[in-house]
Amino acid sequence: MRTVLALALVACGVAVAPAAGAEPLNCPPACDSIPDSAWPSPMTIPLDNRYDWPQLASLAVTAPVPRFRFEEVCGTPMAAADPRGYAVTERATVVNVPGQWQLRAQVLHWRGETWRGGDLVDGAFTAALDALRACQRTNPQASPSVTLDEPGRMAAVISGPVILHQYLLANPATSTISELALWSNSPPLTPWPLTADTVVLDALAGPLCNAYLGSCP
Repeated sequence: MRTVLALALVACGVAVAPAAGAEPLNCPPACDSIPDSAWPSPMTIPLDNRYDWPQLASLAVTAPVPRFRFEEVCGTPMAAADPRGYAVTERATVVNVPGQWQLRAQVLHWRGETWRGGDLVDGAFTAALDALRACQRTNPQASPSVTLDEPGRMAAVISGPVILHQYLLANPATSTISELALWSNSPPLTPWPLTADTVVLDALAGPLCNAYLGSCP
């Protein structure tokens, strides 16, 4: 009945707005938003047993200047031609009291042909890794340590007045980068858990193929 009514309204030239909450959880590579299913599960994020992290999709907002968290800590200069400037980007942030761990997650997706988006993902990831290795040159108080460096996967710890655990997952097949960052003033009031970098990065990678339908083999 609703379909018949909608067709009748369209035939009369009346626009029919989509119902609230009608946006699908998943979307094809050309979609203009970050689907809810692209975010990692809160239970897979370190320290969830301490902070009970919320569903990140419910906190997501558009990030007009999509910088990675480590770039802020390191004082990394803005790139002249940064491909992240025309990615679809959303960011979720959880703020706790000083001394406790803060959280930021970010998903960047390049629209269009995945071969082109894949090139942009690879370039942005390589530039990020280079910038992180140069962190102490741009901020002498910050001491970076790359704890995992694999194709499209990076984890690092930055020590200093701020302790930052940084994770980046680049997935060229979906034209997407997923970021997770947790940080605290030093020393943190809650100890960092013994969590394998690969486990965290797998948790970032898992949702992407389901979120961007048709992007993965």
